[in-house]
Amino acid sequence: MNIAELARSGSGLPYWVARRAYDTYLGAWYTLTSRYSLGTNVYERDWDVLIVLDACRVDALRAVADEYDFLDAGEIDRTVSVGSHSLEWLAKTFTGEHRDAVANTAYLTANTHAQMLFVDGDRPPYERSVPGWPAWDPVDADDFGRLEMVWRDGHDEDLGNVPPRRVTDRLVDVARDGDHDRVVAHYMQPHVPYLAGAIADERDPTPLERAPLEAFSRGDVSRDRVWELYLDNLRLVLDEVALAIENMDAETVAITADHGEAIGEWSDVDHREGSPHPVVKTVPWAETTATDRGTHEPETTEVSTDHEPGVDVEQRLRDLGYA
Repeated sequence: MNIAELARSGSGLPYWVARRAYDTYLGAWYTLTSRYSLGTNVYERDWDVLIVLDACRVDALRAVADEYDFLDAGEIDRTVSVGSHSLEWLAKTFTGEHRDAVANTAYLTANTHAQMLFVDGDRPPYERSVPGWPAWDPVDADDFGRLEMVWRDGHDEDLGNVPPRRVTDRLVDVARDGDHDRVVAHYMQPHVPYLAGAIADERDPTPLERAPLEAFSRGDVSRDRVWELYLDNLRLVLDEVALAIENMDAETVAITADHGEAIGEWSDVDHREGSPHPVVKTVPWAETTATDRGTHEPETTEVSTDHEPGVDVEQRLRDLGYA
């Protein structure tokens, strides 16, 4: 058990010592990296549509690339993310430095952390106070050309997440409108819970599918089994990406992730804030083009842009494994 895991265990003297050590580390990490980015901001690259696959690993995308015409394993690059956690990635991506570009961006997100950052005014770290002097400068909700919290209406209570089709529908609809220079579609897959089997079989996810990393950490399931489920969840969202690509026009569609996912490497799991873990900080970058062949008509063509409270944000995050 590493310090970050021990700091989340919740009891005993070792917990309090580890918690203090981890908080001190996070304070120093955010004091430094909120000023000097340890990664490449997506706005430093050229793209018309950016598809963000939450918690997608480089090796995983390469492993399934030959199953998709728009991917080539040899052409999937590696890039260093600005964050190792969604809230951190958001705070370091959509910043005041890029305000003009953000103003021409439609951001369609299934990630609940967007509400916390852009509307509620929360700042990293997630649900804790740490010592330090971070210099956060994220934009506000009103700074986006369009900001859609797809998770608000698209969250499926039984599945415990936003099915990827909801994001695809919004991406196709908004991209066809052509009202924005750039469109970002933030899918929640392959992040836990792993929904592929549940959606295919029209059932609720099993306990293992809901919390696979916890089961692996306890030794209840093998890494091979978790990896199999993870790849199936990645295929679930890539099938949706394939559908989107043939139903919009874009010269450059970039596919990346906000962060990766540790599954046992260096005895670590998950994607903790402030993590320098290479599997977590290194994310894929693949590029393709999109041509609208008119094979899909979105069912979800209206999403509220009302960002006021009213949805249980904390419950949504608990569904995603955040304590």
